[in-house]
Amino acid sequence: MRRTGAVARGIRTHPVAPPLALLGAGLAGAVYLWHTDPYAGGQALPRCPVNWATGLLCPACGGTRMSYDLLHLDLPGAFAANPVLLTVGVPLGLFLAGRWLAAGVRGERYRPRFSAAATAVVLGVALVWAVLRNLVG
Repeated sequence: MRRTGAVARGIRTHPVAPPLALLGAGLAGAVYLWHTDPYAGGQALPRCPVNWATGLLCPACGGTRMSYDLLHLDLPGAFAANPVLLTVGVPLGLFLAGRWLAAGVRGERYRPRFSAAATAVVLGVALVWAVLRNLVG
C-alpha cells in the first residue's frame, strides 16, 4: 500500500502549511526586492493599480519602496516612503502572521475575528491617511 499520496495530502492540508507557504513566498519576494531597486526606473515591479487608474496615492502606495528600505536597514527612508504603513501596518501584519503560524504549529486553524469597531478604525485610519497624503503631497 502506498502512503506517499496520503502523506503529501496531509502535509498540504495541515494547518501550518498556508502560513509556511506565505513565509516562503515572502522570503522569495524579499530576495527579489533586495536586488531590485524600486527607486530606479525600468524595474519589473508592479505599479499601484489605484495610482495607475486615478493618479492618487492609496494608503499602501510606497509599500514596495518602504520594504526595500527596510531590507537595506534604511529606517528613515522606509518612514519617508510610507510612515503609516511602517508604524501601523507592518506591526499589525507581523502580529497576525505570527499568530497564524503559531496556531498552525499547534495544529489549529487560525481564524481572526475583527469586531465592527476594529474594522472601522482600520478603514478610518486608511481613509484619513489616503486623504492627507494626497492633500499634503
